[in-house]
Amino acid sequence: MKFRFLLWMLGRLMAKASRTNSEFQQQLGDKDLSFQLHTLDGKVARHFVVKNQRITSKSGPASEPAFSLGFKDAAYGFATMTAKNKQLAFMQGIQNKDIQIQGDPALVMWFQGLMKYLKPKKKK
Repeated sequence: MKFRFLLWMLGRLMAKASRTNSEFQQQLGDKDLSFQLHTLDGKVARHFVVKNQRITSKSGPASEPAFSLGFKDAAYGFATMTAKNKQLAFMQGIQNKDIQIQGDPALVMWFQGLMKYLKPKKKK
């Protein structure tokens, strides 16, 4: 349940950033693609559509994603995406085959680069 909520919230945050954050919009550029995050057992899946410098998300798998990130289960997906050192957690998961990437690995790196724009602003 936590992983499903995390993916939903990620969709909301990216949708808002694609409307209000010019740096985020620049990263989206002229991309026209869809991607998905899911569990390998197929119980949880959410796909994201990038089009016209906007991101929308919907529950369920995408028909033809440019890339997909599959986590061994929902608890592992949640733990990885909320880890303090996300890069290390992702790299270990990929090495251990607990995370599977299908599609273009360069787009996965692009997606991870988008995450820095979703962090809350620090108060002065």
